[in-house]
Order: sequence, then C-alpha cells, then structure tokens
Amino acid sequence: MTNNTIKNEILMTLERAFNCEVISLENESFKHNVPEGSESHFKLLLVSDSFEGKRLVQRHQLVYGALSDVMPKFHALAMHLYTPGEWSDSKSANVPDSPNCHGGE
Repeated sequence: MTNNTIKNEILMTLERAFNCEVISLENESFKHNVPEGSESHFKLLLVSDSFEGKRLVQRHQLVYGALSDVMPKFHALAMHLYTPGEWSDSKSANVPDSPNCHGGE
C-alpha cells in the first residue's frame, strides 16, 4: 500500500480543515470482519476550537462536511470531538474504547 493511505488522507484533510490542538486517528478495522490490512473502520479524537459553541451533532456535521470526498472510501468513523476547554477537563480527557464488533466471523 502506498503512503497515501485512507488514514493519511483523513488526517491531512482534517488538519487542513480544523485548527487541531490534538488529533489522533486509529485504524480499528482489525476488530471487524474485513480482510487483513483493510482501512474501513476508524476512531477519531479531535480537539479543536472550531467546536466552541457547537452541539455534538453540529461538530459531527463539520467533520462529515470536511471529509465529504474521503468518506466513500471507508465504512465507519467513531468520533470523539472536544473543545480545548473540554479536553483539559479531566472528566473528558479519556476517550472511550470502541465496542467489539458483533458482525460475522
């Protein structure tokens, strides 16, 4: 696979679209019934002042909008989106684990 992986494309797109204080993207495809090496399921942590004053659904809409050209290339994106103030709050600073896939073996 080339360096221009889906993961890298997602990261580059988000870094251009948002003032990212913290950004992390995990490929969680291995937890799902997909071929080895797939890039189909991701978990995103993004801390940005772009989310100030925005409800959760508005934050998701901003990310979906930024990724509109990339989204057809993957199946799922778990998003954990925080403002810098929320992220610094110790109660919010833990990103939950994604649940195990209940799909077929």
